Amino acid sequence: MEDKAAAAATFRRLRKRRGLSLAGLARALTATAEELHHPPLPAVASVQRSVARWESGTPTLPDERYQLLLAHFYARTPGGDTSLGPGTDFAEYLHALALLGESERRISEIRTLVLRSATDAGGGLLALLAPAVRASLASALDDPTRADEQTVAALASVVTDVNAQVGSLPMVRLQLLLSPAVEAARRLLAGNLPPPLTPQLREVAVAAMMLAGRLAFETRDDAASCALYADATQEAGQLAQPWKQAGVHMSHALVTLYSTQGLEEARRLVDQAVRTARIGESKAVRARAHALQAELAAREGHERQAQAALGLAWYDMEADKTGDPSPSSFSAGHLRGFEGVCELYVGDAGAAHDRFAKSAADLKAPREKVQRAIVTTDQALARIRLGDPRSAADLLHECVAAASSTGGRVPALRLRQARKELRPWRQEDWVADLDDHLMDVLGT
Repeated sequence: MEDKAAAAATFRRLRKRRGLSLAGLARALTATAEELHHPPLPAVASVQRSVARWESGTPTLPDERYQLLLAHFYARTPGGDTSLGPGTDFAEYLHALALLGESERRISEIRTLVLRSATDAGGGLLALLAPAVRASLASALDDPTRADEQTVAALASVVTDVNAQVGSLPMVRLQLLLSPAVEAARRLLAGNLPPPLTPQLREVAVAAMMLAGRLAFETRDDAASCALYADATQEAGQLAQPWKQAGVHMSHALVTLYSTQGLEEARRLVDQAVRTARIGESKAVRARAHALQAELAAREGHERQAQAALGLAWYDMEADKTGDPSPSSFSAGHLRGFEGVCELYVGDAGAAHDRFAKSAADLKAPREKVQRAIVTTDQALARIRLGDPRSAADLLHECVAAASSTGGRVPALRLRQARKELRPWRQEDWVADLDDHLMDVLGT
């Protein structure tokens, strides 16, 4: 009851902060629905009664239509700017929904929908910053000596928000949101920054540059991706945190694997990641490094080396993660996917299929949507090699949809590989259906 009372008080405060009566907010929601081309709302008096119920002594949760309309309304400042960061009306509104018992998943969906709308309109970094922070960042960019912990925390929150949207928003939109943060971090590091802030900002810069490198790869700008990873590697080398250096090497290795011919450069980066991870503080990062090492060994046909690396990966995965600085960066579900790849190249296709199925079942979070699409496509490839191409094609239809919604480059490459292995059945109607789906959605 205390939570509900606090939610009702928040709804009242947000409305009055805009200088609106109950009827005024009802009219504003009606106008928002018209602007978004939603179905018309009922008469203003009816909408007003709904507004009153949300603010009453026993408040009710707005239904999904009103939730989205309120989100769009409070995402804009009275001046018409989009503002979604901490301390904004939008953030307070989402907190009120949580107090009324709305699920984290639904709240995340609302945030993604509003963020998608912001990027439709060309919104970028400023949409993810609190209004008070915008002026602070502008001042720091003009004179880095004015930067403070709030400035660094604001940039870190942008990187975290963008990273959380991978799998929910197209990669090109995420680039739009992230690019200003990368440039801001660069300019601040190049200026006369207060010394105590330098290590903190460098950590933010490494995370931003690494994510930007991955997004550039996903949008097929390999030259920009390579330059961003070079910058991330340089900045990470100045941090006394080997696990973060290993993370940069691994991310760079993955994009190198799919953007260049041959495995030599990817193998060099993975070996470097393993060496760095071994002296680092994160068992999860070490497990991921060994898993990547296993995949590359399997791709080169070295079964014994692949199994040895997988054994080391499971050893670290099953270890106590207490105190691990990056405990959730790599999970058993991810590792099972790597096991499946190794089985696909140097083992048994049936075992590979089972590993992929378990991995896909574990990878349920929105952030894991791209990885789940990759794993599911590999599962279809295993079905082809097991002599069940029709079932594989059915599974690939799911992968096409996932690859389209995320814009992921690796799922698209894996789809192309699986489709090539269906060539012996190209005269079948179900292969033609898959080709039509690929052309309609991916244009390939």
